[in-house]
Amino acid sequence: MQSIRSLVFAAFLLTFSVVMHAQQPAPAASTIDNEFVQKQFGTNCTMLAIPPVATDLDGDGIDDAVIAARCTSPMMDETEDSYRVMDPYNSFFGYGNPKVTTQFSTEDPERRGISLLVIHGSGPDAWRSPTPKAKFMLVNLPFREFTVKRLSVKKKIVMAIYIAETGGDKMTSAVFWDGKKYKYMPLGSSME
Repeated sequence: MQSIRSLVFAAFLLTFSVVMHAQQPAPAASTIDNEFVQKQFGTNCTMLAIPPVATDLDGDGIDDAVIAARCTSPMMDETEDSYRVMDPYNSFFGYGNPKVTTQFSTEDPERRGISLLVIHGSGPDAWRSPTPKAKFMLVNLPFREFTVKRLSVKKKIVMAIYIAETGGDKMTSAVFWDGKKYKYMPLGSSME
């Protein structure tokens, strides 16, 4: 009889311990805000109101972050903040040297400096790591919103940033990591 009470009491303590542990709040996750963006990409960048996305873009199993921002001087902090400026849009159309293409004027002055910031995560902290695997600033993409989904490229499935482009034709395109750089791929017009 005493051993049954001991077993019931032990089971109660174990259940109580598990329930109490489950109710404890999880550690606060790092948030993406202007302070985070400026720490990673310099003070010339300001986060836009488009929600950031965390997912694995480079296929290494570790989450990466995609952040929409306005960066007034993309090349200025490239070396100091250890990121790489890329222009996949103009590369697709023939000339994507960001030292030149960041100086192009835009049809809409409000679009000047709009970029996608990508952080390839490393270790258990992923994109929040103090030393991420790589950082990229993708410039001159004519996006108004974006999402991340799978894309089939040459019979290989990759994660891609799908872009709803600005302009009257409501073009949709994708930007994906090919193992060395980000590439742009037009997908067609919307049927809206």
